[in-house]
Formats: sequence, structure tokens, C-alpha cells
Amino acid sequence: MPKRPDQLGEAPFQPLDDDVEAVTTAKPVDDHKGHRERVRQRFIKAGGEAFEDYELLEMVLFLAIPYKDTKPLAKALLREFGSFSAVFSASHVRLSKFPGLSASSAANLKVIQSVAARFAREGIADDKPILASWSQLLDYFRSQMAFETVEQFRILFLDKKNRLIADEVQQVGTVDHTPVYPREVIKRSLELSATALILVHNHPSGDPAPSSADIRMTREIADIAKPLGIVLHDHIIVGKSGHASLRGLKLI
Repeated sequence: MPKRPDQLGEAPFQPLDDDVEAVTTAKPVDDHKGHRERVRQRFIKAGGEAFEDYELLEMVLFLAIPYKDTKPLAKALLREFGSFSAVFSASHVRLSKFPGLSASSAANLKVIQSVAARFAREGIADDKPILASWSQLLDYFRSQMAFETVEQFRILFLDKKNRLIADEVQQVGTVDHTPVYPREVIKRSLELSATALILVHNHPSGDPAPSSADIRMTREIADIAKPLGIVLHDHIIVGKSGHASLRGLKLI
């Protein structure tokens, strides 16, 4: 029977330092590869509508985090931020501080938010009357503003056929106030040769109900615009819980 190396007086084999480093730094095997592939195949067959929010978010995280089970992280993000949309609307700073998300992963989530916003905007800027796509318009406002942490005042400037000329954020304020100057709104309308307006702002509190100040400001803009042949179609207030239309509430 052959003798073992130690019986021959030889030291047992020890790996070189380089070999040890190669083993310890090797890329980990993705234990969830099979699961990910099954999820992808289900998505291809059934589409995103068949997925729960956590499942869709889990798939998004596949792209940012290649070697980790992302289902627990997806569920934790939804618990922390409250909804699917709120996760993507959270600031990069806040996302990058969340356990399990790096700055790079957080940036990937913000890129996806920007892609979604661009997609929604193109749906209302395709040279057709904007009022014919009202539900699409409301979806766009919600994606852009509902989860902002400070108030923004936005104006859509329209031509005589109600096609979009420009979509501009005019003012950014605090958590509960945005300074709006009606004469500046009208001045910008004249610069763009706009003949109609839609005003939009958000309530970070989540409640879209108009305040008395919102109503006064809206009526002042309408009063200045009317003699100049500029129509104020509506003032939409967006919140996490929905939206309010001052036109629909018969406040203008």
C-alpha cells in the first residue's frame, strides 16, 4: 500500500497565498438563479399586471443587485415607504441609506423613475389635444408630483387647439407653501403665446383638498387671464391619496 506524504517525511500540500486569495475573492454562486429565471418567465408569459407590488419591485432589484435574494428587500422597502410609487419617488439620499441598498442601487431606482416619467410625459405631448387624454394627464401629474416632499407649482401652457406648448415647474416652496405670483404666470403665458392653461401643484401632506389660499390664487389668475383671451381650464391639486380638481369642485 503506498505511503501517505506525511509517512514519507513530506509536509502535506498547502495552497499558495495567491490560491487562497483566488478562492476567497471568487464571485459567489447565485443561489437564486433558478428562482429569478422562473420569475422572469412568469413575467414574460403573464405580464406585470399579474404581479404583486413586491414581486415587481423584486424584479427591478434583480437589475441592481445580482447576487442576493431581493424579495425581503422589496418587502422592506414597501413597508418603509408605504407604496410602490413612493419607493421610486423617495430621494436618492434616503434610498441609499436604506439597509441593503447601495448608492449605486438607489441610483438605478431613480433612473427607472425618470424613464417612467419620460414615458408618461410623451403620452401627453404627441401633438393631440391634451384634454382628450385627461386620465393619462392625471397619471403623469401623480408620477411627477404626488410623492414630492415640498410643494411644487407647475403650469401646462396650451395652444388654441389645446396642444401642449410647454410644461414648466414655476415655483418650488416648502412642505406646505409655494409662493405663486399670478402676474408672472400671465407674463409667461404671453411669452409662449399660450391661449390656455392648466395649473397643478402638490400637497406633500397627502390630502389634495384645496385651501382657501389655493382658491383665491386660482381665481386671481383666471380673472387676469380672461380679458387677454387666455382660458384657465383647471387647477389640479395632487396628493398621495388622490387629486382634486377645482373645476370639478365648481370653485372656478
